[in-house]
Amino acid sequence: MGHAISTGLVLIGTGSSVKLDKELDLAVKTMVEISRTQPLTRREQLHVSAVETFAKGNFLKASELWEQILRDHPTDMLALKFSHDVYFYLGCQEQMRDSVARVYPFWTPDIPLSSYVKGIYSFGLMETNFYDRAEKLAKEALSINPTDAWSVHTIAHIHEMKAEIKDGLEFMQHSETHWKDSDMLACHNYWHWALYLIEKGEYEAALTIFDTHILPSLQASGTMLDVVDSCSMLYRLQMEGVSVGQRWQDVLPVTRKHSRDHILLFNDAHFLMASLGAHDRQTTQELLTTLRDASESPGENCQHLLARDVGLPLCQALVEAEDGNPDRVLELLLPIRYRIVQLGGSNAQEPSDGA
Repeated sequence: MGHAISTGLVLIGTGSSVKLDKELDLAVKTMVEISRTQPLTRREQLHVSAVETFAKGNFLKASELWEQILRDHPTDMLALKFSHDVYFYLGCQEQMRDSVARVYPFWTPDIPLSSYVKGIYSFGLMETNFYDRAEKLAKEALSINPTDAWSVHTIAHIHEMKAEIKDGLEFMQHSETHWKDSDMLACHNYWHWALYLIEKGEYEAALTIFDTHILPSLQASGTMLDVVDSCSMLYRLQMEGVSVGQRWQDVLPVTRKHSRDHILLFNDAHFLMASLGAHDRQTTQELLTTLRDASESPGENCQHLLARDVGLPLCQALVEAEDGNPDRVLELLLPIRYRIVQLGGSNAQEPSDGA
């Protein structure tokens, strides 16, 4: 299980794949080989199978395996969180909510991490527009643990979706001391803070958040969440007509090395924003060519299968927008407008890239 946990965490971060990372590929194979020499329980075997399946790019099947675990072991946090992330990546908003709803009654207050489950559940409720219920749960979680950055994140989303800009800004300011040191989510919560400022037209204040919090986090961690936050924020500002100076050049060294990954189409769209913003034609072409190759490759990788019909038209639309061809952008996006949600991301993230 140590191998399943450590390897699963690397894979679920979507920053590397077994195809391009030999060390990660070896880790997955080692996990599988060890599982064959040990007397595993059914629960343990399902965890191993789910991680192996995710590594192959069959995200939906992996989530089904984690769901099998949750039927018999509803308080298995690893299965719950991994399936939750996969549904997020696939744009399966109802499943993201219902997966937690099914096990929520089993998470009684005496069970460790139960308050975090409130936060996870609240996010699924928020993404399916149950804002009042989501806010109630998130606040319950924060009353137990004020440093729960995921519940803070849910409330940030709710204020965004309800256009409560003043309330959102006040909430982020008052809660900042509790989440600013959160390893994974601090940068993303600052991104939400910046969204409120962008909506108010306070672009310099938003850029200050980018320079002070978001870019330093990206350069220090290189995680995919920090990557998409950096790219989508700069892209939003550009769409508002704001000059972002040389900031794309600061982001490009991190995104450029992922141009051939094609682990998540959502990530690909953001890498493309960076190469377009930095006017790096070579990297742009490399991303598009290798993505097209991936879309034609055989196998069970769900992102590669989706690339042909949805991912490639979206990426091409971004290129056409950069080239000043709005009619062509519309021609590419109109047929896929109801399918773009399949690329994942949250409702609040969608305006940044159409995904």
